[in-house]
Amino acid sequence: MSKNRVAQAGAMLPLAIGLAMFGADRLAAPAVAPAVGTPIAQSEPIKSGPATGAGGPTGSPTPLLAQGHPVDWWFVFKFNSAAFPGCAGGAVRMCPFGGSVQNYKAFGQQFAYASSEAPSLQEGSNCVGDTTDDPVGATFAEVYNASLHYVVWNDQFYDDPKIQGCTKECGSPWGHSKGLVAWDDTGNGFVMQVTTPSWPAAGSAQFPRKTDGNTLGCVMDDNVQVSQHFFSLRLNSDDLVKVLKALQNASVVTDPNNHQIVNNGGPAEVQQLAAGLGVKSSSDTFTKDTLSTGIQLISKPSNLHVPPWQMVSAVLGGVSLRTATWWANPKIYTTTATTTISCWNDSLGMPAPVEIATTGQWDGTVFGLTGGLGTNFNHAKLGVSISGNQNYAILGDMNQQGTASGANCASSQNGRGGLFYVLGDAELAASLRDLMSGDTAPTQGSSR
Repeated sequence: MSKNRVAQAGAMLPLAIGLAMFGADRLAAPAVAPAVGTPIAQSEPIKSGPATGAGGPTGSPTPLLAQGHPVDWWFVFKFNSAAFPGCAGGAVRMCPFGGSVQNYKAFGQQFAYASSEAPSLQEGSNCVGDTTDDPVGATFAEVYNASLHYVVWNDQFYDDPKIQGCTKECGSPWGHSKGLVAWDDTGNGFVMQVTTPSWPAAGSAQFPRKTDGNTLGCVMDDNVQVSQHFFSLRLNSDDLVKVLKALQNASVVTDPNNHQIVNNGGPAEVQQLAAGLGVKSSSDTFTKDTLSTGIQLISKPSNLHVPPWQMVSAVLGGVSLRTATWWANPKIYTTTATTTISCWNDSLGMPAPVEIATTGQWDGTVFGLTGGLGTNFNHAKLGVSISGNQNYAILGDMNQQGTASGANCASSQNGRGGLFYVLGDAELAASLRDLMSGDTAPTQGSSR
């Protein structure tokens, strides 16, 4: 796998990152916020092709590596600001989806990416998320500057938009999940999983955020300080139905009555499912579907009070995993074949060992893969198989926070919902193993 060193843009000062309330993860406030009454600057929208948002060869919206370059899927890992500060090549930040460039004490928008076209990670260029030359910016522009149906969900909208019953963010038992799904009148489209609080928080330039920006690097909350991941996948109409049902099962945070984050339409079944989102599900049963691309989708409901990544291991038939998440208190430590997991549901089968990666590396530069206060931390939610002949790359919503055993099995992420996309791709799995190679958390702290 070829991995050139991502260009560093100079040293940055640290900025504290706070742990989330209710056991979720929450990024720190910005160093400099606009004064009350200061209008949010809106840059000229990026042009993204036809008004329908068509990006694929059939005219349907689809994941884009860059404007006019469709793929079945792409994956982006954004590095943290301690190891790879600033933007690649010293690129200047822009705000095409609203907001103004923020004077963060530290930020990092350098990234590596892979796709269905080239599954091994390679270095990206410029600043992730703010041009049509990178996967995140190009794919989001396809929705934001067009006339598509969409649902945006995020448990950390920070009051723009406001969600009834939540203050700034939505804790347990709401789903710990963030993303966007967009489709045309036929139900064909794509899903984009993100791990960034407060982005995206508007699906269309016609209904922008009222008090904040909607571009990476232009949001008042410094959500580009630590590592994040992004994933986008092409969907046909049958896939879309499966994704919407999985979102419902996971109790994702959205509001079907707010055009800023939901623009319903398309096939009748799709409209019905989208209209039913934004409520807390009573389900205690996971779901598992295989999509048209062969990628598996697993949904954890909030009422299934089990450690999230052990659940994934069991649902996949007992595959050993290595994970990299916002690993912070309450921590679920590395578990082995002899670890007692009493917070469990027998319908899941048995989990295999699950390692916690605490450091990773890219082209010889080591970076942190845990959660905490500072710049050298990780907010991506990644897993990769490390046993047998399986080559699973797993892109999730959830952290290894909660408990394997004890009196409070609903602790932290155990008591929340989320999605996991499982790609059976040997090249991507090898890239993730390499990216996540490094130190491993001990087993101390897990019940035996």
